[in-house]
Amino acid sequence: MKTLTIIGGGAAALMLAAEIDTTKYKVTICEKKKSFGRKFLVAGEGGLNLTFNSSIEELINQYSPSEFMDSCLREFSNEDLMKWLNNIKIPTFIGSSSRVFPEIGIKPIEVLNKIVEHISAKGIEFKFSTEWKGWNEKGDLCFENDEVINSDITVFALGGASWKVTGSDGNWKDLFEEREIKVNPFRAANCAFEVDWDKNFISTHEGKPLKNIALEYENHFANGELVISEFGLEGNAIYALSEKIQDKLLLEESATIYLDLKPTLSIGQIKSKYKNSKKSKTTDILNKDLKLDRTAIGILKQFSSKESFSNPDLLCEIIKAVPIILKSADEIDKAISTLGGIDLNEVDQNFQLKKHPNTFVIGEMLDWYAPTGGYLLQGSFSMGFALANHLNKT
Repeated sequence: MKTLTIIGGGAAALMLAAEIDTTKYKVTICEKKKSFGRKFLVAGEGGLNLTFNSSIEELINQYSPSEFMDSCLREFSNEDLMKWLNNIKIPTFIGSSSRVFPEIGIKPIEVLNKIVEHISAKGIEFKFSTEWKGWNEKGDLCFENDEVINSDITVFALGGASWKVTGSDGNWKDLFEEREIKVNPFRAANCAFEVDWDKNFISTHEGKPLKNIALEYENHFANGELVISEFGLEGNAIYALSEKIQDKLLLEESATIYLDLKPTLSIGQIKSKYKNSKKSKTTDILNKDLKLDRTAIGILKQFSSKESFSNPDLLCEIIKAVPIILKSADEIDKAISTLGGIDLNEVDQNFQLKKHPNTFVIGEMLDWYAPTGGYLLQGSFSMGFALANHLNKT
């Protein structure tokens, strides 16, 4: 029987452990924290979004690069994940936004405990408070307190570099680079972006949402909502464009997005409502006839000139494309996830390091991107499942 050491205790690692054949492998999971799934639980604080209900093609298109994620997502799709969870007594439901959650009343910690119980029943050894420190000259795994493990197969699932309090700190980067593994620099993803707000605007509207809006950035589109913060803008609509915006900010000092405050109406429809209004004041027309709240109107005032705001034709056009300049991304540790990580050219189709046979890397350590909405967890679960399937066949 071969020995298999899994380093890390997040979604990818847990799915691998849940599906690995323990008649072929003696499995140990090493986690530097005192329990598994710290980031999993933090992600569930606002509702544990497990995956997204869509066709497999639509699902795959949400990932970047989609061709890298294609195989594992087809092997373990969103439908497969829902069935798998149901089999271990975690029923799910599909919300109105097509996001998938545990059945109402089931807390994130209960979901995590069910998964860990399933793994524990397989006789897998758990080692907590066991931090990996690198390799020795023989290639053995070295841990704190001078513990050394010689493993036939090693799987790393150490996460990205956001939310350090959960253990996902990216400190493994130097250790891999010392072994000539290319690691792309970490950058914030699914994060807030800085906006130079007018002081009066932010004092009035900080914390307020902009709901049912759309964003456009260089022919990339996202629907959803935003939240005004002192720093700038956050929310699922801007998170979905964060990879593209970050790529721009690598080259230039700013990026301009266009905010559509009424995505369900055409410019023609907006102009018609405006001109047919019985109100005389611009703000009354915007509020009563076009159903824009104070925050949306405040946005219009900040990002249009006095001349444009008083010109109905120009103002209607701005409502469909408010230009907002983004200066920078928020700091990495506040981001939901990170760009960067182990370059995808360093691994084969089964996530094995090409330069180091029998060493595999899965989860957010690798340089792939997904927006919020359940896609990050789905991607990690799919990698863990696909690797287990591969190892079970060898």
